[in-house]
Amino acid sequence: MTSHSWGFTLRRPPARRPRAVLAAGLAATAVLVAACGSTAAAGHAPGAPATGAGMASQPMPGMAGDIPGQGLLAAASGLTLRPLTGSVPAGQASAYRFQIIQAGGSPLTRYQTGQTRLLHFYLVRDDLTGFEHLHPALAAGGTWTVRVRPAEAGSYRVFTQFTGLPAGKPVSLVLSRPLTVAGPATPQAPLPAPSPTTQAAGYTLTITGHLQAGRDSPMTITVTRHGHPVTSLQPYLGAYAHLTAFHQGDLGFAHLHPSGPVHGDHGGPVLHFRAVLPESGRYRLFVQFQAGGTLHTAQVTLPAS
Repeated sequence: MTSHSWGFTLRRPPARRPRAVLAAGLAATAVLVAACGSTAAAGHAPGAPATGAGMASQPMPGMAGDIPGQGLLAAASGLTLRPLTGSVPAGQASAYRFQIIQAGGSPLTRYQTGQTRLLHFYLVRDDLTGFEHLHPALAAGGTWTVRVRPAEAGSYRVFTQFTGLPAGKPVSLVLSRPLTVAGPATPQAPLPAPSPTTQAAGYTLTITGHLQAGRDSPMTITVTRHGHPVTSLQPYLGAYAHLTAFHQGDLGFAHLHPSGPVHGDHGGPVLHFRAVLPESGRYRLFVQFQAGGTLHTAQVTLPAS
């Protein structure tokens, strides 16, 4: 076992690749319910059936270890993700269409706002490159459409994170399916080694913490620019950062927000997270934050012992 001064411990990974979920601690979740409580409806067509606008939002799945199948199931709780697009091309923007199907076979048309949106859509390549976090548009008949632009051909997975209202009762899920991106074959890239820092557009993110499987682990991300603390982070989807994590090997999904209230354009420099990882292994984290009106995405690999 090799220890690193920046607070993480690396251990030899187990022989099998476990499925793991990165989850927010209960203390952070209580704050996140308020932070994500916007009721503004988005991504639905005029004239669509009631979507939950004006109702109190619930925290999205992925915050408290409540994801059935760790986000890797296509169906759960009577709802099924049904793609209407077979594949998309690499290197160009194209439409991806899908529906969430109810037990009776009809498309679900009623959703509840979470993190200021009705549904969050993620696209990630199997080697944990090519990440996209998008917000599709919902048509009146229950069909979602989103414009994707994967850079490389290969095997991907799409994730849908939402709170549906079948029979008027909220059901929070993450459902996913594989997606083939057509084009000249490109080899999978090796996962970058774990690191205490990462950069994005001139910003440096420094991570501290010791993530331990099965324990509530504190983690902080400190944001600086040219060596100076950044205190002007802006809210993005109701929080100062969105951290999406995927487990190496099986792409087990998780979504975290920093704890603490949001006070206008005054976020940073230190963002506090609490994470519970049931299994050890490596995770690829995509940290999205907004500054100066521009959204940035930083990437980093972290281990859990």
